[in-house]
Amino acid sequence: MPCTLALFTLAIGLGATLLMDGWALLRRHLLGVPALDYALVGRWVGHMPRGQFRHTAIGKAAPVAGERALGWAIHYLTGIVFAAALVTFTGSDWLWQPTLLPALLLGVGTVALPFLLMQPALGLGIAAAKTANPARARLHSLITHAIFGLGLYLTARLLAALT
Repeated sequence: MPCTLALFTLAIGLGATLLMDGWALLRRHLLGVPALDYALVGRWVGHMPRGQFRHTAIGKAAPVAGERALGWAIHYLTGIVFAAALVTFTGSDWLWQPTLLPALLLGVGTVALPFLLMQPALGLGIAAAKTANPARARLHSLITHAIFGLGLYLTARLLAALT
C-alpha cells in the first residue's frame, strides 16, 4: 500500500501540473498571455547555492548552466509536493474517493507561493505589484492555480476509476 500511495501521489502531482501547463499553452494562444519562462525559475534556484535568494530583476541576472531544465524540474517537483500535501491533509482515503473541494482549495491556496515568495524573489514584487498590470497578473495566477487544483481532482478521479 505505501508504494501505491507514493505512486498515486506522484501521478496526481504530475497530472495536475500537466493540466496547468496545458492551460498556460491555451491561454497563450487564445489570450496572448505569455507563460512563465521556467528558465528564470531555474536561474533563481541556480543562484541560491551562491547565496543569492532575491533579485532586482531575474531576467538581468547571470544565466546558470542548465537553468531551463532545472526550472522545469522544480516546477514538476513542486506539483508533486503539493499533491503530497493534499494527500497528507485529506488522508489517503481521498485517493480512492476524491472530492473536488479539498483539491480546489489546495490549488487556490498554492497561489500564496508565487505571490509571497517567488514573485518578490524574482524582482516582481509581492503579488506581482511591480508588473505592468498587477491585477491581470494576479487574476491569471489565481486561475492557473485553480486549474492546478482541478487537475489534482481530475487525475485522482481517473486513477481511482482505473483501479
